[in-house]
Formats: sequence, C-alpha cells, structure tokens
Amino acid sequence: MAFREKTAWLTLISMLVAYALYFGLLVAGHPASHELFPMLWLFGAITLTQLVIVIAGSLYLTARAPGKERARADERDRAISRRCAAAGYYVLMIGTIVAAVVMPFLESGARLANIGLFALVTAEAVHHLVVLTSYRRGWHG
Repeated sequence: MAFREKTAWLTLISMLVAYALYFGLLVAGHPASHELFPMLWLFGAITLTQLVIVIAGSLYLTARAPGKERARADERDRAISRRCAAAGYYVLMIGTIVAAVVMPFLESGARLANIGLFALVTAEAVHHLVVLTSYRRGWHG
C-alpha cells in the first residue's frame, strides 16, 4: 500500500469516527445542536482530538515507511491529487449553495453553522474516498 494511500486511510477513518460522534451527539439532542457556545466547544474538542490522532498516526507511518515511499509526488500522485481536489470541490460547492442560499430561509444560528460544517466534512470525506479508490484501482489520469 502506498504511503499516500495509508495517510488517506488514517485521515478518513479518524474523520469518520470523530464527526460521526459529533453529528451523532447533535442528533441525540446535545445542546450544541441549537446553541452556539456549546457547539463551538464540542466542535473544537472533536476537531482537536482528530488532529492529534492524525498527527500521531502520520508520524508513526512516516517513521515506518522507507525513504523511497515518502519521495516527492510523481505525475500519477499529482494527477490523483487534482482529481480528488476537483471531486471534493464539487461536493463543497453543492453544500455551500445549500447552506448559504437555501438553509438561511429555514434555519439560523448553530443549526445553520452545523449544516455548513456537515458540507465541509462531506467534501473532505469525498476527497479522501477518491484518493483511496484512485490508488486501489490504479488510476493514472
């Protein structure tokens, strides 16, 4: 498995666990679903935890990977990166249109912010899923 694929797995899994917990708490009725201050604290705690896990995991993967695997990105890696950025961008634009154009007529405050956060998390998850499928299927651009 390529080094970039391993880091994509690490990021995707930690992100899915962290934000499934975050949005699960919101659905269960946590005060962060309708109040701004608890939302900021919960989101900050979840994001900081995910950040620590990704940094520690990346350091571990870097220490275990041979130097050849951690070499600069080649043409294939750059093509995969462009493809993933484009896929994530389209999902983010759809989420932004929903959160910024449609939802202000229906929601406000913390709920509107959580809808925007969901769009960001979904776009980043799509980005990493495309990375993984591209490396798994051998996409060459």
